[in-house]
Amino acid sequence: MLASWPGIGDVSLTAAKYLVEKLNAAEIGEIEPVNFFEPVGVIVKDNVVEKPRFPESKFYYWQYPKASKGLVIFIGEEQPASKGYELVNYVLDAAQRLRVSRVYSCAAAVTRMHHSEEVRVWGAATIPNLVEELSKHNVILRGNLRIAGLNGLILGMAKERGMEGMCLLGEVPAYATQIANPKASLAVLRVLTKMLGIGLDLTELGQLAEQVDEEMDRIAKKVTAEFIDQFTEPIWEQDEEEEEE
Repeated sequence: MLASWPGIGDVSLTAAKYLVEKLNAAEIGEIEPVNFFEPVGVIVKDNVVEKPRFPESKFYYWQYPKASKGLVIFIGEEQPASKGYELVNYVLDAAQRLRVSRVYSCAAAVTRMHHSEEVRVWGAATIPNLVEELSKHNVILRGNLRIAGLNGLILGMAKERGMEGMCLLGEVPAYATQIANPKASLAVLRVLTKMLGIGLDLTELGQLAEQVDEEMDRIAKKVTAEFIDQFTEPIWEQDEEEEEE
């Protein structure tokens, strides 16, 4: 099972939604949100107020062709402000009823990289044997790190239940943590699909990653130009001041 919630760069959520779409995975159930979320506002469309909407927490299923195994994908639209531990327990209860043997999650690894650089994938696992499996896929093993949020918590709770688990973390620039990063999602999916033995067309996600890179280039150039204008003084003004002196 791949379990996913929003996080930095939406690395996990973008990857999970792309999998569901491209595999045409079938919705098989959801967790009732009223016990975990409280709407704090409403949406207005064409000046008309809509009904309060709760974040969705849904399960999807895809069957491997010519194989008895399948892939469960859980997508939570939001991480609850509280009761996150309880929500993860519900997810894992469902996973065990569905006879899930291994839990995967994705997250962001915030680094000092530049957005134009190639994204590397970091990894962590619940047992040493799975760490060895990660190394076979050229995943970076950093030793000690912290995986924040439910995308990390679910692995610790899976371990409590004796379930195997892995997390794949796509690198994200420290200066762009508030921007969706499909490039990191793409890097994670390349590794994950190889691990799962799934042939997946990643072309559209690659094109989206290129578009975001180009937009970040434009933003960087604009910010640089504004910085130069604000904090540098034209030479001719300095010359005029020197002449006046």
